[in-house]
Parts: sequence; C-alpha cells; structure tokens
Amino acid sequence: MKKVKYYYNTQTLRYEKAVTPFRITLLRVFAFISTAIVTGLIIVAIAFRFIDSPKEKLLKVQLENAQENNRIYTTKLSDIEDRLKQLEQRDNEVYRSVFEARPIPDSARAKNIEKRKELQVVASMDNAQIAEGINNALSTVYNRMAVQERSYKEIEGMIRNKEKLLASTPAIQPISNRTLNRLSSGFGYRIDPLYKTVKFHPGLDFSAPQGTPIYATADGVVRTAGNLGNGYGNHVVISHGYSYSTLYGHMYRIKAKKGQRVKRGEIIGYVGNSGKSTGAHLHYEVIKGKKHLDPIYFFYNDLTPEQYQRILKLAASRNQSFD
Repeated sequence: MKKVKYYYNTQTLRYEKAVTPFRITLLRVFAFISTAIVTGLIIVAIAFRFIDSPKEKLLKVQLENAQENNRIYTTKLSDIEDRLKQLEQRDNEVYRSVFEARPIPDSARAKNIEKRKELQVVASMDNAQIAEGINNALSTVYNRMAVQERSYKEIEGMIRNKEKLLASTPAIQPISNRTLNRLSSGFGYRIDPLYKTVKFHPGLDFSAPQGTPIYATADGVVRTAGNLGNGYGNHVVISHGYSYSTLYGHMYRIKAKKGQRVKRGEIIGYVGNSGKSTGAHLHYEVIKGKKHLDPIYFFYNDLTPEQYQRILKLAASRNQSFD
C-alpha cells in the first residue's frame, strides 16, 4: 500500500497531504538514471581493464603462440646461419685452397642483398613485422645456399680436373728400381764424362742393362719418338698437359709412336747407349714450361718415405754423369 505523507500547514493550522511537484519528480528520475549510467560505465571500464573477454583471451593465446613460434624460428635461423657460415668458411679456406681456386666473395654469396645479420634485424621488429622479417631472412639464406651449391658443383669439377692433373703429373721412376741402386747421377752441376768439366746436368741418369723396359711416368701424348741428332740418341718426349713434359734419352729401341696417347706405367722403349753416352743408361728429364725440374721430387707414388730419403741422398752426390 502506498504511503501518504502529510505536513502541518501553519497558515491553515491543519495537516494537509504532501504533494511532490512534477518538476521535482522528473529531476529525481533523471538524477537516478544518470547515476546508474555513470556507475555502469565505471563498472564496465574496471571490468575491461582487469578482466579479459573470451575473445580477448583467445587473441592473447594466439599472440603468445605466435611469439613462441617466432622465437623458435629465430633460433632455427640462427642455427642455419652458423652452419652456413661454417660451410662458407670451409669452402673458402679448405676446399678452394686445395685446388688453388679464388674464394667466393661474400657479395656473391649474398646475391646483392644487403650484408647484415638477418637475425638481429628480425629481433628488432615488432610482432606485426616479424613474419616479413623472417621471410626476408629465409630468402637471404636461400640465396646464399644456392651460391654455395653452385660452388660445390664447381669444386666437383675441380676434383675431376685435379684427378686428371694428378694422372698427368710425373709420379714414378721411369725404370724398375726397387733397390734404388740404378740411380747413378743426379740433377744439377756434374762432371761431363767426355770433356771432364763441370756442366749442368738437366736430369737423372739410371744405369741399367741394355733392353731394360722404360715406363712413361704419367699420362700424356708422345710428341717426339726418334733420333734428332741432339745428343739424346733415340729418345722420347711425352707431353702431359698442364705445362708438364718428360724426356727419356739414349734408348736402344723405341716402342712408342709419335702422337700415341700413353698411360702412366706403359712401356715406351728400352734402355740403350745411343747418342752422347758412355754406357747403357736412361737419361730422364722433367720439364714444366721451359724450365727443367729436378725429377727426384716426382717419385712419390712408388717409394716409401724411407726409400725417398735414401734416393734423395743418392741424387745429391756430385758424381760423373753418363752423358
């Protein structure tokens, strides 16, 4: 039941019913509604400030997952970067140095992409840029790996070429000399057997019975096979490529033919005493370009280290040559 309020009217000296004006009632309603709205806004603000909505909670979880994935990707990129640097360093300092090839410059490896540490760039980006940063870093690594792959293919070609070089480099003694007793005169200045004066001897002399087989010391093509009247008598000259050539002089009989391709260890003739010679022997020379090299340094395929040291001492003795 609605309560009715009365007040004492001093004018009429009677109790009269209290009536609230409509204006006052309207102001009171408006004040109540305003207070409720302000209170509601304050409550909502506090709720949004300290309490996440379900959608915000989902977005927050997704953001945390994305940040964790970015951290994992960054770690993996760092590991790939370290391994790639090791491959590039090994490529330049080991593989290419073996084949005397020029190292690949870093600019070629980066494929004209700015030389900077991609991982530091990625680390400095915000979450909105992180995906693009990782993509750029991966593109740089991919380009560097492509250059490295081409480098290894080039090295593979060098290996095949190196095999050919090794096969074309004199590497064995030209006659059978297991006991090392057949080396009679070394490289350098020796006493000439005819003029008894000291002259430069551009090769090695191997004393052996007439008819002893003579072997090609490396793969090559026979350029000379005959007697040209130059003091070498019946002799053979083999061109091995890579500026190398070898000469085999004073043969009894020549087996190889001019223009013939020969392999290392193939018989090309037989020991004799033709030309300017004082006894049956083989005169052997190694030439690179136009320079005579000491053949003693090319006997590394058929000698043990001990035998090699012994033959070095025998070659160093200043005795008389056979030619």
